[in-house]
Formats: sequence, structure tokens, C-alpha cells
Amino acid sequence: MKLLFIGPQGSGKGTQAAIISKELNMPHISTGDLFRSIKGELKQELDSYMNSGKLVPDELVIKILKQRISQLDYKKGFILDGFPRTINQAYLLKKITNIDKVIDIELDDETSIKRISGRVTCEKCKVGYNLITEPKPKNPKFCDICNGKLIKRADDNPKAVRKRLEIYHKETEPILNEYKHLTIKINGDQHIDNINKEILKKLKEF
Repeated sequence: MKLLFIGPQGSGKGTQAAIISKELNMPHISTGDLFRSIKGELKQELDSYMNSGKLVPDELVIKILKQRISQLDYKKGFILDGFPRTINQAYLLKKITNIDKVIDIELDDETSIKRISGRVTCEKCKVGYNLITEPKPKNPKFCDICNGKLIKRADDNPKAVRKRLEIYHKETEPILNEYKHLTIKINGDQHIDNINKEILKKLKEF
């Protein structure tokens, strides 16, 4: 089974993709992990863009993804998280593989902004928390694990999040039209455990 997870910032799609990956014993491919795992000539080509601050062309991302999913551990399926992000990327993806189901985790903009604005990370051990939703730290200033200082990303503010949401609605959301008959809609405005249960239940029903 090949799954694609889509959702706006703060919807928890990355978290859910990771959880479902373990529960269904399926490889989880996020764009960041994909780039970090690449080796050889493609890595050199990738680095030439990233080191100069240029956007990685869609065609190169597809080459890297094609190489990754051709490996043995991906033969029985995988979960894609963070790609495709545009219609063009969706078209290119269709040329190398089929997607069986799309998990669309829905969340309204105001809740998304609220959640993202509450995100903090330990500057020592890099564990993530959220001051508004789960997982909450016991102390809003210090990490539960190592007592390191909790810090917030500079772009995790309402203005910056609104801009990212505009891009999501304009560039990523239209992808759902390409997978209309394969899409499972999930309510993202609930506890992590409940979202997880809803995804598993609907995957069995779909």
C-alpha cells in the first residue's frame, strides 16, 4: 500500500505519518529524510543546489525519490510525507509510481496558526513540545528530559504562518483534486490518539 499524507501546517501530518508507519510496518519517506539519505552522483547534484541556496528542481527530487523507492525495503509500500507539494510534482510522481490512498488531515487556518505559534524545541536535546496542544512540557520554559531551555523558531509566529498557509492553499491543496477518488478526509482538530484511530479505521473501510 502506497499512502500520501497531506495537511496544512499544524495538522500533525508528519506525526501521524510516523505513527502509522510504525503501526503498519511501512517505510516513512519525508522530503528531509530523503535528501539526507541520498548518496553518490545524485547527492553531488543535490548539494550543488542546496549549498548555493537554490530550490531543488522537481525533476531532481523525482530522480531521488525514484531511486529510493526502488530499494527492497519499499517493495511492499511506503508513506509519503511532504511530497508532492505542487501540481507539477504530483504529475511527475504519477510517472514513477501510483498512490493507493491519500490521507487529507483537515484543519482550519486559525487553529493551525494557534498550534504552530505554540511550538517550542529544547535547545539541547532538540525534543519538540507545544505550549497549546500535546505534547506539553511540565514547565513552559524547560525541557522535561534534560532541563534544557525551550526555544521557539523565529518563523513560528502568526504572520509567517499565515504566509505559509497561503502557499499551502494555493500550491498544495489543488493536489487533492488529482487524487479525489483516493482521498480519505480526517478531522485534524482532535487529540493525536483520536486522529490515529480515525485514520486506521478509515483505511480499513476505504
